[in-house]
Amino acid sequence: MDLFQKCYDYTLADDVKKQGLYPYFHPFQENEGPVVVINGRKIIMAGSNNYLGLTTHPRVQEAAKKAIDKYGTGCSGSRYLTGTVDLHVELEDRLAKFMHKEACLTYSTGFQTALGVISGIVGHGEYVISDRDNHACIVTGTLISKGQMAELVRYKHNDMANLELVISRLPLDAPKLIVSDGVFSTSGDIIDLPPLVEVAKKYNARVMLDDAHSVGVIGNGGRGTASHFGLEDSVDLVMGTFSKTFASLGGFVVGDKAVINYLKHNSPAFIFSASPTPASVAAAIESLKILEEEPQLVDRLIKNADRVRKGLKQLGFDVHENKTAIVPVIIGDTMKTLLFWKKLFDAGVYANAFVRPGVPPGNEMMRTSYMATHEPEHLDKIVELFGVIGKELGVIS
Repeated sequence: MDLFQKCYDYTLADDVKKQGLYPYFHPFQENEGPVVVINGRKIIMAGSNNYLGLTTHPRVQEAAKKAIDKYGTGCSGSRYLTGTVDLHVELEDRLAKFMHKEACLTYSTGFQTALGVISGIVGHGEYVISDRDNHACIVTGTLISKGQMAELVRYKHNDMANLELVISRLPLDAPKLIVSDGVFSTSGDIIDLPPLVEVAKKYNARVMLDDAHSVGVIGNGGRGTASHFGLEDSVDLVMGTFSKTFASLGGFVVGDKAVINYLKHNSPAFIFSASPTPASVAAAIESLKILEEEPQLVDRLIKNADRVRKGLKQLGFDVHENKTAIVPVIIGDTMKTLLFWKKLFDAGVYANAFVRPGVPPGNEMMRTSYMATHEPEHLDKIVELFGVIGKELGVIS
């Protein structure tokens, strides 16, 4: 059989498009943060990870423009060879200081950061222990480590009793890394970090958190999950991304200087990738400066998300309870979720439809997320339309 036959036979996306219910790959003509333009229409954005609304901040835009003027549009090489400019070093120094760690290393994407760090650290005869609901970037990293003859063990989502059960079966003196999302990207759940740290100490394991949806969202001044729990000294590695709070593109990991130095010289995903562009790095630096100067943006972000969360719960929706920027609304059926997305979109609100296989059966949802720059009228309109459409489709009574 031809390798490509499965591609020729794949019709699901086209079938959904024919019904007018396809919720993906819609191009924006303008992006102003809480309001975007799609097909010439202004639409309230309720699905972006632009948590602090900095992608259109004048200072961030100006920093990116100045970097292009000074350095050009790209670095034309890997960080390892010709791709490092002084902006990379400045960003790493600033992030290490901000996250209260000794050192930092930047990668070209957030996805690449997770797979590069995990596969760069965990190898032959070592163990990586992963939450079953971890992001695909973590899953990919663990599978690469498994291909390097590491042992991969998974535990039930946010279940610390199950974590202890699976880790207790491993050799006590074997090198181990427990890796988890800090804030889970689909549900907005926050990892139950205190007992995880206790398990790690008891069974001689290191801890790595993916704080892509945590930095700028939770913790003191937006410093992420470990800060949220007062456990910064108990988490060994924290990774994040620039494509959310930091209004740019790329990723980073912070930790002990020796560990970061090891990754710098032993992580193929870092060594063999072109470096982040000067404009991207400059935008991230300026976004970090704004976060440091205006920590109240974090409070406003959570206040905005809580306003919608409270309103949707009062209407009777099944809403995950958390204190993050992510507000998922369970619909529980694939076709009804796609219909919900279409009606919401037509009424002037953009949210994200999550259906199988991205979520388990019965957990199909409208995944909404919020920004510090949303105004009350935006948020109230979102809740109002959810209520109208939810009743129309029988999701709420």
